[in-house]
Amino acid sequence: MRLSVAFRHAHRSHASIRRSRAAVNVLNPEKNRFIADNIAVSYLSVREASSTSGTTEPAASFKSHPRKNDGPLYESAVGDIVQRSREELNAIRETNPGLKPTLAIIQAGEDDSLLEVNKKMARKIGLNVMQICLPHQCTEEEVIEEILRLNEDSLVHGIFLHLSQSFLSRSVCNAIKPQKDVDGVSDLNVGRVVLGDQRDGFASPVAGAVLELLARHDAPLVGKMAVLVGVKGPLKVALQFLLQNNGMIVQSCQWSSKHLQKQIMDSDVVVLLDTGHKGLPPTWLRPGVAVINLGSALMEEHHDSWEPRMEAKSDAGVGPLSAALRMQHVVRSSRRWLEEQEYQSWRLRPLKLQPLSPVPSDIEISRAQIPKPISQLAQEIGLLPEELEAYGITKAKVRLSLLNRLQHQPDGKYVLVAGITPTPLGEGKSTVTIGLVQALSAHLKLNSFACLRQPSQGPTFGVKGGAAGGGYAQVIPMEEFNLHLTGDIHAITAANNLVAAAIDARILHEATQSDKALYGRLVPSVNSVRRFSPIQLARLQRLGINKSDPSDLTPQEVSAFVRLDLDPEKITWQRVVDTNDRFLRKITVGQANTEKGHARQTQFDIAVASEIMAILALTDGLADMRARLGRMVVGSSRNGQPITADDLGVTGALAVLMKDAIKPTLMQTLEGTPVFVHAGPFANIAHGNSSILADKLALKLVGEEGYVVTEAGFGADIGMEKFFNIKCRTSGLRPDVVVLVATVRALKMHGGGPNVTAGVPLPKEYINENLQLVADGCSNLKKQIQIAHLFGVPVVVALNVFKTDTQAEIDVVCRIAEASGASAVVPCHHWSRGGRGTVELAHAVKEAASQESRFQLLYNLQDPIVEKIRTIAQKVYGADDIELSPEAQAKIDYYNQQGFGALPICMAKTHLSLSHMPEKKGVPTGFILPIRDVRASIGAGFIYPLVGTMSTMPGLPTRPCFYDIDLDPVTEEIKGLF
Repeated sequence: MRLSVAFRHAHRSHASIRRSRAAVNVLNPEKNRFIADNIAVSYLSVREASSTSGTTEPAASFKSHPRKNDGPLYESAVGDIVQRSREELNAIRETNPGLKPTLAIIQAGEDDSLLEVNKKMARKIGLNVMQICLPHQCTEEEVIEEILRLNEDSLVHGIFLHLSQSFLSRSVCNAIKPQKDVDGVSDLNVGRVVLGDQRDGFASPVAGAVLELLARHDAPLVGKMAVLVGVKGPLKVALQFLLQNNGMIVQSCQWSSKHLQKQIMDSDVVVLLDTGHKGLPPTWLRPGVAVINLGSALMEEHHDSWEPRMEAKSDAGVGPLSAALRMQHVVRSSRRWLEEQEYQSWRLRPLKLQPLSPVPSDIEISRAQIPKPISQLAQEIGLLPEELEAYGITKAKVRLSLLNRLQHQPDGKYVLVAGITPTPLGEGKSTVTIGLVQALSAHLKLNSFACLRQPSQGPTFGVKGGAAGGGYAQVIPMEEFNLHLTGDIHAITAANNLVAAAIDARILHEATQSDKALYGRLVPSVNSVRRFSPIQLARLQRLGINKSDPSDLTPQEVSAFVRLDLDPEKITWQRVVDTNDRFLRKITVGQANTEKGHARQTQFDIAVASEIMAILALTDGLADMRARLGRMVVGSSRNGQPITADDLGVTGALAVLMKDAIKPTLMQTLEGTPVFVHAGPFANIAHGNSSILADKLALKLVGEEGYVVTEAGFGADIGMEKFFNIKCRTSGLRPDVVVLVATVRALKMHGGGPNVTAGVPLPKEYINENLQLVADGCSNLKKQIQIAHLFGVPVVVALNVFKTDTQAEIDVVCRIAEASGASAVVPCHHWSRGGRGTVELAHAVKEAASQESRFQLLYNLQDPIVEKIRTIAQKVYGADDIELSPEAQAKIDYYNQQGFGALPICMAKTHLSLSHMPEKKGVPTGFILPIRDVRASIGAGFIYPLVGTMSTMPGLPTRPCFYDIDLDPVTEEIKGLF
């Protein structure tokens, strides 16, 4: 059976495909069955010169004395190597029974006689051999193309180029990954031989065979003279240094050299490449000299064809011996590959940080630090090159295959950073998160990872500015962090709007076509054949129609299939854009004449409010994401049935648009510690946390003694509660400690201080010392600590210190927080000092995380929807009870009827108060929580009650941030981002 190169993997699934330019064959020795017999090798000989004068042989000659077997010398060496390789492979398979080490051999033509010895050795040891036969007149580019493909094939552990010596250019040889270069032809592996260090590389098997044969003679090698005749290129270098490293004196010459006879007569060992020019006269050889002919081991060029030089002797030794060593290299390559797959200890090189005072702007700090190349950071934390997809120099996607590779690796400690009820200015959860991991990794030398959400472009150009942290606790480069990053939000925008377009198009086509016309267009005849697509077959099954032939459907079944009958008044899916644009909060679509009067009112949301963003944050892989995308409910039919993305037939296309967005993005902090940036669900109507996948990947990478620090949006009453009840419930992960961020500024606000407004100077109460305001405001901090304790998680309070805070105010917060049950309270100075300013916090987190976790969820999923809402309102917010509007009650009844009642609850309320009233600070009591409406994100997997009015499209202020953002056309430097 011959398989084309383009489909060389298909042979593993018994596919049979022909193509003229090349062929691939595989040998499976374990089944003792040849799928291919096209494996060739040439032979080389070793012989001892006999004296023509009858002189007695010197005692130190290289006369052969086999040590283990009675047969020829090479048989003993081959037997030993085969036995060692078999034992090593068996040991590997004890723990990896599914491993099939494979040698891929690239040759020109399909001469099956070329590789017989390699095939024999592979069968003896238990290896697979893949033979790739290129055309005789193939080009260098074709060879390199095959090499590059084999480099990426994880089932191939060795590559052997059985090509003419004149064809093996440095470009071809260096195209092979050094770890798969079992013939030692790449510059890196040749250089390792020169340096005498082959621990991570391979020397030429031909050169190794020469050394093996010489080492098996009684005479020591040290001080002996060897001459290499006609040997060139990497083989000459390998031979020269292997022999020199074993104490021999090595000379080389060509056949045309006038000193050839003298050099040979002065030598103890002659290694020659006889290319047909001439032989060696017997009179040139001293008694006892060892003569090794490499001609039959190498492909040579003769009359425009490539042929092996075959020796007359069938028992020539270097050919079989080099083949045995080549197979030994394949076994060792597979072992090294397995070792690479295991967890790698970190070799993190932190970046030095020299904080300045006064602290410069965030952008100045970011640009003053030169980040490490992302490939270097990836290597330092144990990522494999094939697990990285670089997006420029300083960021990269990480493939989810990492989870499979490290599936048995224990997770590290899981740390959540939450906060008290914030002011509109924010209290610095992101800076604390970054400062903490800088302290853990760069200063305490503990593996740690930060997991952050990707910022929305809308607020970046609107009111918020950058979101990469601040001061000396930042993710760098901050411009790339804040602008586009790796395009995940754009992918979500495209996917979301594809669904919206599909909805309106389907309504139009159903309204303007008969059942027959719709059916003809939905299931068209292609080449006179009509077939359902897989997603259409799935819809038929949901309708209870178990038919696969389009011609078999009855008119009633056709009508049920083609008619979604979406009610325009009950469409819940909105279009999105990643820009703050208040005039898209309510729009009318379908006003063109071509839409035939099918206009309707709808709206745009900010892109991060899309349900697809929430799905991205909660999924655990491609298959799960595709299933969740298919379950998304976009509206209801006129008879009240939910209509999903699967019904629209768009699910597969959505998965394609999201296939890269599902991979977390790797970046770094100012101190060179790793950060995953992934997902950014809206914290009002979604759960407001970074992705489960980023957390899982990070937990494997840090190791059992490491730390993953992830951040929840808004205050602990919203972000933390959703983290526990939704994210942890979905992921199965259990947090070890909560870091609760507080500021004196926010505590003063909760103690009765005046309003704080973004863009307006702070009132004097926030600048001057006021111990009473701080003490009164600590009621909010105490409540947030109690919320964390509801879930059984220890709390460390991180007091984010501002320059206006006094020591007396800091002492008040520390005293009250400790009395409220915090495991520790630590003033933090990461903004002005970087990781060094949060070392004490890192110690406190380490201590708290070592305690036994008693994590528990707040409610049971089987509880009624109303009771789950009431539990959150009373236990977390402190409400007396809830009040459902008629609309909310009707929605709950509908969701129960549709079978959605067992989903978790994702409360949508203001983040500026524990209650639903933004102006109520501190710890409001005695209030009834009104539930205005209840909606569902079925694909994401939660019900979200609306408490008050929730805006899902921010607007631009009078003076947006974009006034200050510009680009230097000469340097391309971004100005004014933050």
